[in-house]
Amino acid sequence: MDLKPRCRRMGSLAVAAQGLLTAVAPSLSARLTKRMIAKSFDGTDELVARPSYLAQVRAIGIGMIAAGVAGYLLEPDEPDDDGDDDAVGSQK
Repeated sequence: MDLKPRCRRMGSLAVAAQGLLTAVAPSLSARLTKRMIAKSFDGTDELVARPSYLAQVRAIGIGMIAAGVAGYLLEPDEPDDDGDDDAVGSQK
């Protein structure tokens, strides 16, 4: 089996898992972002995530779930080895 489709499938599952975590617990994602910002800036202790920001993060998580599942489902099970790269219905 070719390694590229397997890696793409695992990447799609990783994106879906990250999206699930973000959609279920957007405040956890906000805390992680706050920690990352704290490494470069001072005074990040006063930052508080607004409810509208958490709703946006949750929506991003739902989008990540959809993208990950779609990427996983659209990846073919087996590579196409017939060597036909022409468009469907084209004749020579």
